[in-house]
Amino acid sequence: MKTGFSVSHRARSKFVKRGLRSYFEYRDLGIRRATRGKVVAHVIRARPGTAPHGQWHRHDCDVQFVYVLKGWAVFEYEGVGRVRMKAGTCFYQPPNIRHREIRHSRDLEMIEVVAPAVFKTRGERRTSAPQGRERPAARKSRGRRSRG
Repeated sequence: MKTGFSVSHRARSKFVKRGLRSYFEYRDLGIRRATRGKVVAHVIRARPGTAPHGQWHRHDCDVQFVYVLKGWAVFEYEGVGRVRMKAGTCFYQPPNIRHREIRHSRDLEMIEVVAPAVFKTRGERRTSAPQGRERPAARKSRGRRSRG
């Protein structure tokens, strides 16, 4: 399947309130159309006056990673605990890992890349969260998993 060339300039792109999470705005980067649905990429930013709901959920996708451009966010992952992501942090979420967002800064901006472009998100109700202290994002390691 042939893919197309794509350029997305900030000045010509708009953030929309429509997206997976109501407390974020999304700016499509044109990758979904260029790859014919193989991959989606967008800039995500915090919506003023909104806060995360913290609902546990999973994404049924093959690949999902995020790079934090500005601000910070605290996520909680099943089997990992809470992790604070800040500007310059890149994180990969394994397929179907159970997670939720706890909180974020007002100026949060992230780039998210997901494959395939169309994927299911399954919300889950859970009243008790795994216990654990907040951890900084993992550091680089030489072929070993970082304990952060």
